[in-house]
Amino acid sequence: MIPAAIERDYPKRLLEAGWWHMSLLQQPARNGKRRSKMERERVREKEPVQKDQGEHYENTLRLNAEARERARSGKIVIKAKERPWHQGRQGLTKTFLSWHGLDDTAATEWTCFIHDIKVHSGKHKHQGGIQIFVLEGEGHTEVDGQTVEWEKWDLIILPVKPEGCVHKHYNKVKGAPARWMAFRYNPFAKVLGNMFEQVENSPDWKGEDKSPA
Repeated sequence: MIPAAIERDYPKRLLEAGWWHMSLLQQPARNGKRRSKMERERVREKEPVQKDQGEHYENTLRLNAEARERARSGKIVIKAKERPWHQGRQGLTKTFLSWHGLDDTAATEWTCFIHDIKVHSGKHKHQGGIQIFVLEGEGHTEVDGQTVEWEKWDLIILPVKPEGCVHKHYNKVKGAPARWMAFRYNPFAKVLGNMFEQVENSPDWKGEDKSPA
């Protein structure tokens, strides 16, 4: 049951919010008299109408056509020699697929890159969900303070956590190659919030720190 103090103001507050219900409109008034039976319709605010001459729909058709054309004519084989290496704050990487910056592939929803670990990577934080396949070498990865050892042909799956997981990668053998390839399904990452935070930079990073404030 609704407490009497709340019940007296309950219909008034609902009316002010724009909600109408006959049972509530028939609640006793403060002077003890029952409200008269009445019918009312909720007054709706006039919805805005944007006169764009159908441009939104036409843009949808155009974007869908562009996506189909890219799927039809985009690359389905990407040679390693076609992609440059990039030294970033997390490490030295070669990107084959990406949701931004690369528009020549048929696949649009995946990120795929190789990470070459010299000594150790930078440390960053995101919500996980990335699959890492070790191509060569051996090393270990720190994930939220826990150490996971890996070697060639191993698969590492970063856990999905609402608050994100902090991780950093290490090459076990000095001077020996240690490379892995990562796969990330972008729609899944976007639904999770797509949060990224750089905690430490790679020792090989010599550029300017342009992380968001």
